[in-house]
Amino acid sequence: SHDSFSFYIDEASPVGPEQPETVQNFVSVFGTVAKKLMRKWLATQTMNFTSQLGAGIRYFDLRISTKPRDPDNELYFAHGLFSAKVNEGLEEIRAFLVEHQKEVVLLDFNHFYGMQKCHHEKLVQMLKDTFGSKLCPAIFAHEVCLQYLWEKDYQVLVFYHSPVALEVPFLWPGQMMPAPWANTTDPEKLIQFLQASITERRKKGSFFISQVVLTPKASTVVKGVASGLRETITERALPAMMQWVRTQRPGEGGINIVTADFVELGDFINTVIKLNYHLDEGEADTT
Repeated sequence: SHDSFSFYIDEASPVGPEQPETVQNFVSVFGTVAKKLMRKWLATQTMNFTSQLGAGIRYFDLRISTKPRDPDNELYFAHGLFSAKVNEGLEEIRAFLVEHQKEVVLLDFNHFYGMQKCHHEKLVQMLKDTFGSKLCPAIFAHEVCLQYLWEKDYQVLVFYHSPVALEVPFLWPGQMMPAPWANTTDPEKLIQFLQASITERRKKGSFFISQVVLTPKASTVVKGVASGLRETITERALPAMMQWVRTQRPGEGGINIVTADFVELGDFINTVIKLNYHLDEGEADTT
């Protein structure tokens, strides 16, 4: 899921430190009304972590921030506005894994805002305390299969887009999880971009994300300010995007991880899960 934690976005929270001055000024003038409108464009998921896991999501896109002048020095998920505390979200994921011993999740920490060395140390310790022996140390990506993970009782792969990853054995470096971003509102351009990135695909030895995600421009937000991302962009573009997903093949040179907004729409999750069966067909063809 794209911006996996955004269901939890809190309209009462301050604006995130990564937001441009225009957004900061907009909120300072219009206050709560501005934040309600922002949430309609920033919240890309309607399900919490537990519901996403139950529905079949296994890759989580995570962005972490400190809050300005926060005396508790807490870590939060953030996307424009602040979301849940990180430790609460990780605990939700841990609870699911305890009940489902053969399930594996990929946690991709790919943006950090207002984070000093002490905050990274805090987050690393939080991951250790939460998941313990479930954390899979970084190895060559092509060595990671379910059988290997089940034998070792590993259930969590953590990708960490910061040099800190080089110092901690269970953090997989960010370059092992590339996620090319189309940055367009046009479904046709998105599909061209996705197809081109598959063609130029990953070096062997890394995971790879296809982001089936449209990104609103400022003008799009202004036009559809009261309706929000889901209604203005995602639902309208869904048929074309789902058609692209259905025609893909997994495996070497094909797709690997697919992310989307509002993952419950358009049978996205089941469609992606079903693509795995093409791997079995491929093996049958070669034997």
